[in-house]
Amino acid sequence: MLKFLSRPAVRLVERYLPDPYIFVLLLTIIAAAAAIAVERQNPLLVMRYWGDGFWSLLTFSMQMLLVLVTGFMLANTPPVKRLLQRLASLAKNAGGAIILVTLVSLVASWINWGFGLVVGALFAKELARQIRVDYRLLIASAYSGFIVWHGGLAGSIPLTIATDGHFTVDRIGVIGTGSTIFSFFNLAIVACLFIVVPLVNRLMLPDEQESVYVDPTLLDDTPEPVGHISRPAEYLENSHILAWLVGIPGLLFLLDHFLLRGGGLNLNIVNFLFLSLAIVLHRTPRRLLDSLHEAIKGGAGIVIQFPFYAGIMAIMIESGLAETLSEGFVSFATSDTLPFWSFISAGVVNMFVPSGGGQWAVQAPVMLPAAEALGADITRVAMAVAWGDAWTNLLQPFWALPVLAIAGLKAKDIMGFCLIQLFITGVVIALGLTYF
Repeated sequence: MLKFLSRPAVRLVERYLPDPYIFVLLLTIIAAAAAIAVERQNPLLVMRYWGDGFWSLLTFSMQMLLVLVTGFMLANTPPVKRLLQRLASLAKNAGGAIILVTLVSLVASWINWGFGLVVGALFAKELARQIRVDYRLLIASAYSGFIVWHGGLAGSIPLTIATDGHFTVDRIGVIGTGSTIFSFFNLAIVACLFIVVPLVNRLMLPDEQESVYVDPTLLDDTPEPVGHISRPAEYLENSHILAWLVGIPGLLFLLDHFLLRGGGLNLNIVNFLFLSLAIVLHRTPRRLLDSLHEAIKGGAGIVIQFPFYAGIMAIMIESGLAETLSEGFVSFATSDTLPFWSFISAGVVNMFVPSGGGQWAVQAPVMLPAAEALGADITRVAMAVAWGDAWTNLLQPFWALPVLAIAGLKAKDIMGFCLIQLFITGVVIALGLTYF
């Protein structure tokens, strides 16, 4: 049945889903028009919101670009390639490849969302080198594991409310991760998704005559061998000692961060880890630079599109449109159904504000008073917003950009499969938030 349903979904998305750049332009126009029509905002003010907020995600944009680049460089090192090859050899057929890449992506995304995006895509490419499998579904499966990130160790909302001095501490206090990430209902949702998502991906596997395959030779990104070295500068470029004098202290810094200072994973630490390992494992600066040259080719979408999303976020927040959307869903909720409607509203808002931390800043002032007034479980409502933010990433191409860049595909190639996952995982998460 899922194979049957996925066919029209894939055709629909391939025909009508535009390039992510066109998508972000349309979202910009929709957000601006809604701010003017619904919030009665002056068009000049809306334009100012957009322009003033346009560059507010520059740090994050650079972090995401580095996730792509450093992850690619690390995966391109000989030791990691051998590891991925051995892991990929566990899959004996196309169905096994789909299940394996989904599980790897789910585990990696639960640990850290940036780690999951890169590892899933790179592992999918290695599987495609070894096994004849529909490449679109393989990459969609790698991306679908991202669904669990906000219920995992790097979930920005549960980590925010577990931090002393967070912006809602006066209202809800500090809520530890034992009540959010490691609560029964959240772990139950994660466990169900670890079963449902791989199974659904496997059941969507097209018949051989309908599958789209990729030539494995096109996925080869092995750097060119080093030629004769004659210049002093070339000796430096191919120096193992020079690379290790920088890369090894980087790894020692990470040991100090985790073991002595008790630090955790965040986007900067993930990038630092990827880069330090890549420097050491490539062994020479020249090999690293050759890998960087290949990696950077896929970063154009991140560079041009993320500022537009920052502008959309500014329109949604400053105009009050995001708050109005949230209030509209909350207005007919009860104490029992508030988590469900919080989840749905967060999913809608996420299409325009694809940032977990930014979304919580928008929705917390609406959801928390509603939870108090209705006597609802505040931790469950907070996690409902978190899951709603993660859920519609299956439809929003914002987070798929690094995956698509690594895979060499377009959003329309994978989003048809993700659309089926959107509906099924939405039911699982909604039931978990309401009844678990």
